[in-house]
Amino acid sequence: MELVKNNPDYWEFIRNLRNMDGVRDGFIEQEYIEKSHHENYMEFWGNCFYVCLVDNQPAGYVGVISNDIRVATHPDFQGKGVGTFMINNIMNHFPLSFAKVKIKNEASLKLFEKCGFKKKYYILEKE
Repeated sequence: MELVKNNPDYWEFIRNLRNMDGVRDGFIEQEYIEKSHHENYMEFWGNCFYVCLVDNQPAGYVGVISNDIRVATHPDFQGKGVGTFMINNIMNHFPLSFAKVKIKNEASLKLFEKCGFKKKYYILEKE
């Protein structure tokens, strides 16, 4: 596994992964991301992201914006240590980072706790 700096070659991988059913549900913001919106976002924030490659194939991405970690692993690579690899590596570069995780997102909670994170706050919203 290796973590490489994001570049335009990976933008569509990131967008497709973020929009994937099951993956999108884990994020706080769950709307479908259109290509033009994503390209604008990546032009501004793309340098804050990294892509994890497994045998030269994109397996996930991780980014840090304002110390807030954003991470997703492709379902084909889940349970194989990719998420842990990405979080541990990104924390070497951004040691003050934190994660906002939905309380119902058990996979992400488990991942961050495995990487040494502790629950600190709960944000309650009325549905």
